[in-house]
Amino acid sequence: MTAATLALVVALPAPSAAAPKVEAPACALPLQEAVALLPLAAERREGYRRDLYKHWNRGENASDGCDTRREVILSEALVAPEVSSRCQIAGGQWESYYDGVRVTSAPGLDVDHIVPLAEVHDSGGYDWPAGRREAYANDLGSPLTLVAVTAKSNRSKADKDPAQWMPPAPEAHCRYAAEWVSTKLRWTLSADSQEQQALDRAAQDCPTTRVLFDGAP
Repeated sequence: MTAATLALVVALPAPSAAAPKVEAPACALPLQEAVALLPLAAERREGYRRDLYKHWNRGENASDGCDTRREVILSEALVAPEVSSRCQIAGGQWESYYDGVRVTSAPGLDVDHIVPLAEVHDSGGYDWPAGRREAYANDLGSPLTLVAVTAKSNRSKADKDPAQWMPPAPEAHCRYAAEWVSTKLRWTLSADSQEQQALDRAAQDCPTTRVLFDGAP
């Protein structure tokens, strides 16, 4: 699936049999219908600490020296970089879809959680065991939970939800809203009223954007 396709259709892998999940639709849903599936609930920030969500772990292959962050960076390269021992990355090219900036050096990238860790905690993660928190923070089972973007755009976003922040590139708004909704549905997270209203407004501007989701393992 190409990056352009992902901007319109969000496709995630099947969950394990034991996973708590939202029932997935048989076909891709319009963004507005997907927004309506988000449970509505007030946020709960009490007890949040970033270190409760352990990241970055050793990734899918513990022997190659590439942690989750580097695996995301490598997977999103438009021009493949050189990778030396201990997963040192040189060269390569990336495009940060938040702001449309072309990046030619891996240190210029941040790997962002589409739904920030603090927002995850607010929206249901406060009740998760440590293993599920780590699983979210290092989710390589979906191409959408984690994204390589410019450090500037990531730090501008911080822990804001779509009521408070959208990507500076207007052409990224539909993709971002779809990926936000899909990630929340994948991890069975709620939305507060202002967030839901912002997503509804985005959906009205993105009538052709569709979302296909499934539950996280």
